[in-house]
Amino acid sequence: MSNIPQQLNYTKTHEWVRKDEEFLTVGITDHAQTMLGDLVYVELPEPESTLEEGQECAVVESVKAAADIYCPVPGEIVEINEDVIENPQLINQDPYGKGWLFRVKPFEQKGEPLLNANEYTKVVAAEAH
Repeated sequence: MSNIPQQLNYTKTHEWVRKDEEFLTVGITDHAQTMLGDLVYVELPEPESTLEEGQECAVVESVKAAADIYCPVPGEIVEINEDVIENPQLINQDPYGKGWLFRVKPFEQKGEPLLNANEYTKVVAAEAH
């Protein structure tokens, strides 16, 4: 079973979200990095870019697949994790810590609410069937 920290929120597309003061830190879940395998390339959004909820904004590639990353909320990108561009394996090694992808300053959210850990666990379990 994947590691799904209780204190984070999640999307159905396997991004995790952590509230850090006025920003949200975003990464891909342990489940997502496990399914992708060894990551070899990461492309992140441009800082100061404005994104809509659900908009494709990043790409992670492994030796076997590529996956789009979606912005979980409407907002402005305020920081990207340059370390994962240089070393994509950080996402495999520490997806909820050093493997974070970007930080976003959220605008008012009107769309689907983020999932809690229990709801995300059900999403992962349903995919296994």
